[in-house]
Amino acid sequence: MSEVDFDDLQRRMNGAITALKTEFSGLRTGRASASMLDTIMVDAYGSPMPINQVATVSVPEPRMLSVQIWDRSMVAATEKAIRESSLGINPVVDGQTLRLPIPELNEERRLELVKVAHKHSETAKVAVRHVRRDGMDTIKKQEKAGEMGEDDSRVASDKVQKMTDEFIAEIDSVLAKKEQEIKQI
Repeated sequence: MSEVDFDDLQRRMNGAITALKTEFSGLRTGRASASMLDTIMVDAYGSPMPINQVATVSVPEPRMLSVQIWDRSMVAATEKAIRESSLGINPVVDGQTLRLPIPELNEERRLELVKVAHKHSETAKVAVRHVRRDGMDTIKKQEKAGEMGEDDSRVASDKVQKMTDEFIAEIDSVLAKKEQEIKQI
């Protein structure tokens, strides 16, 4: 009897949660964090690059980010990428350094960020469900080919469903934590 690769399914579902946490790190709350800029891509030398590959990001004070750009020719592109991002931050250019004052979040902006967080979590849930579908398809194929009995098939299907439910619950938990963080004044 051939076996369903549960480790692979779990690894792929974990990937969805890791991606969600990465997206959430880019969603800003009321205070400055260097990871806020992780999702910003700068058009550098003809191709998009993460901001941390063209500059050093630091947090000199709680409501300020400092972006020290290494190559003078990248200042305008980096400023443009930050300005066009969904963060709502207006950089102040000071030579090769961009100062990013983090404005206080108003209620409307907080609600907007919560909606964005929900959208990211729904994307992660869809990814987990795709992994579940792949696992279920594998089980059905094996049962149809006679490689797995009906009882084994039911046990494997239940295990895949249980795994899916656990990951969906974890996504909801991560979302609730982020929502709390965004709404905190």
